[in-house]
Amino acid sequence: MRSVGTILVITILLGLLAAVGWFAFAGITAPGEPMPSAGYVALAFGALITVLVGVGLMALVFYSSRRGYDEPPRFHEDR
Repeated sequence: MRSVGTILVITILLGLLAAVGWFAFAGITAPGEPMPSAGYVALAFGALITVLVGVGLMALVFYSSRRGYDEPPRFHEDR
């Protein structure tokens, strides 16, 4: 059985997801000038850079974890 807090958090997150979807749909179907192709290129470039930064940061997390950089420092007296 799920607790009330878990159900509340899931409900709030689903509500936020629905709101974002509604705003995205409203933005795409809004009347007026369509987005120029330079805008789509900038959007794709920004998404690509965001993914590359995320991949790089995750690679650094795994690298530092495997090399022991995340361990607390030890002094010679502790041996």
